[in-house]
Amino acid sequence: MNRINDYLLEIPPEESGAEVPIKIYANEKIAQTMGRDRTFKQAINAAKLPKIVKHMLIMPDGHEGYGFPVGGVAAFSANDGIISPGVVGYDINCGVRLIKTNLSFDEVKPKIGALMDVLFKKVPSGVGSRINLGLSKSDLDRVCEEGVRYIIDKGFGVEEDIERIEEHGHLEGADVSKISEFARKRGTHELGTLGAGNHFLEVQRTDKIFSPKIAKAFGMEEGNVTIMIHSGSRGFGHQVCSDYLRSFAEYQQKNNIVPPDRELVYAYVDSKIAQDYLASMKAAVNFAFANRQIMTNSVRLAFEEVFEQKWDSMGMDLLYDVAHNIAKMEEHDVDGKRMKLYVHRKGATRAFGPNSADIPSIYKHAGQPVIIPGSMGSSSYVLAGRSEAMFETFGSSCHGSGRLMSRHQAILDIPASRTLGDMKDKDIELRVRDKKLISEEAEWAYKDVNSVVETIEGACISNIVARLIPMGVAKG
Repeated sequence: MNRINDYLLEIPPEESGAEVPIKIYANEKIAQTMGRDRTFKQAINAAKLPKIVKHMLIMPDGHEGYGFPVGGVAAFSANDGIISPGVVGYDINCGVRLIKTNLSFDEVKPKIGALMDVLFKKVPSGVGSRINLGLSKSDLDRVCEEGVRYIIDKGFGVEEDIERIEEHGHLEGADVSKISEFARKRGTHELGTLGAGNHFLEVQRTDKIFSPKIAKAFGMEEGNVTIMIHSGSRGFGHQVCSDYLRSFAEYQQKNNIVPPDRELVYAYVDSKIAQDYLASMKAAVNFAFANRQIMTNSVRLAFEEVFEQKWDSMGMDLLYDVAHNIAKMEEHDVDGKRMKLYVHRKGATRAFGPNSADIPSIYKHAGQPVIIPGSMGSSSYVLAGRSEAMFETFGSSCHGSGRLMSRHQAILDIPASRTLGDMKDKDIELRVRDKKLISEEAEWAYKDVNSVVETIEGACISNIVARLIPMGVAKG
């Protein structure tokens, strides 16, 4: 492993036996934490996959995952490459969105307890959480194929929201006929729910602006309150992944394919099973975008109830929504040649630079907003994509702070009382349905998010724009 600079390590293919180099964005301390689990081994296995292009990447929040490291990015030729469900992950389009307000910390602080109570009621959370919005199975199918546009037409948002969502909240080519009946049944009453695990809803204050010019373009002001939603495609997307992992394993057995790791099942992109998976994955992507859109509507209604004014008068515009478990066809320059690639990001965020055609016109000169949630009780960040990322990382950045401990280890090592005391000391209102999450999601079970984003900026992948501090946290 060669250290290229303070923020970048590389494992050459001649050392790993892989097809391409492995680039690891990590300072010394972060690299040491990655060495405690199978992050590097999983990256080497992934770099041995056929038709992988240019390099395998690990972001500074990287850690061991299912077959492929969380915080990993890999791209494959769209013409003759492969698709892998394990490289996308179980929670298809797990992602995060940030809602702005013109309310100050001083205006919200006296009502934060009441606000968290209403938010906790209006946005169901926890394992198996469900909500009845009056949506039929037919509505679910249309959400999966049409994405956010359909749900906004049903009254869950406004037209302006669409431009501020990655891919405008809709991937073309989704086909619900390729999805199992069981997956569709699971999804019927999950739209509009947060889920459990590391998913959360936070009310935050904008603590510090680091890049005033970009912050102005994003409409962010120091002291103003924001709301962050972190959730994905719930049991619906999980079932899609589970179904296709089995189907891909059968495809590999039939075609005598032996992957570098049994969890890295893959199929060639021109195969029927790969195309069926892509159509199903896109449906789960659209489901997740719509899920976060419905929760946005619930958040706006909660603010209206507590502050007794319309949400638009409180400036509750969507800043942006990003996916961080996804495979998408994109065009990138590879060794001076323009190529169509299926870029797989698992626990990694798209971070396109200024003047990209794929980001909203209002952010064109600033770069794409990149939203980085921290752990429970820690800071979160807003970054902006840089042009360097387009050549270095397929326009990708980190997605959070990244786990240090397994959930089991966190329960053993971090008493809930420690977290509760820390949250009380920081004057953070906490609402949680499953008390074991207090230990599982404790700040000390994760890497230091400040170090993670400093590494990303030091590597010239994204600019740090603003730091957000939690006022209230709701978890499953």
